[in-house]
Amino acid sequence: MAELKLSGNHLKGSRPVLSFDAAFNDQPHFQVIKELLSQIFATPNRHHKAKPFFDHVISFTIADGRIWMRNYQVVPDPAAKQSDFKAISLVEVGPRACMNPILIMSGGFGGPIVYSNAGYVSPNAIRAALKKKAQTKYISKVNSRQQRKEHKESNTLPLDELNDVFR
Repeated sequence: MAELKLSGNHLKGSRPVLSFDAAFNDQPHFQVIKELLSQIFATPNRHHKAKPFFDHVISFTIADGRIWMRNYQVVPDPAAKQSDFKAISLVEVGPRACMNPILIMSGGFGGPIVYSNAGYVSPNAIRAALKKKAQTKYISKVNSRQQRKEHKESNTLPLDELNDVFR
């Protein structure tokens, strides 16, 4: 729970420093994603509402084929000199995000497929598999009940002559 506290705050309108993992340069589809993310999160040059300093870092890392995004605030030590860069620390302020790239097409909303994630399983496929598993469980229960009924009918006990003696 202490990890979820995310205490800290950076100024509205300040420019972020974008930090990308070295794995973004390994494969072409990650290079495309890196360019997209830098265009989305970077402040445009000479933007009229942008502050002239950096006070937070947005970090993008790749782990398990997913892109993890974290937001950190740059906190200088108040007792240190202003030019001492070793006295600066990072405090995570959130939000966190995890992105799972599924498909990259060459056009905006269509065109030839540039990248496809073969390991991705859609939530609908997972739900369908769970329903199919539950369905087979019910079918096996009905079959078991039918087999028990047939077993009872084929193996009947002979009539006991002394069954009504004490009545």
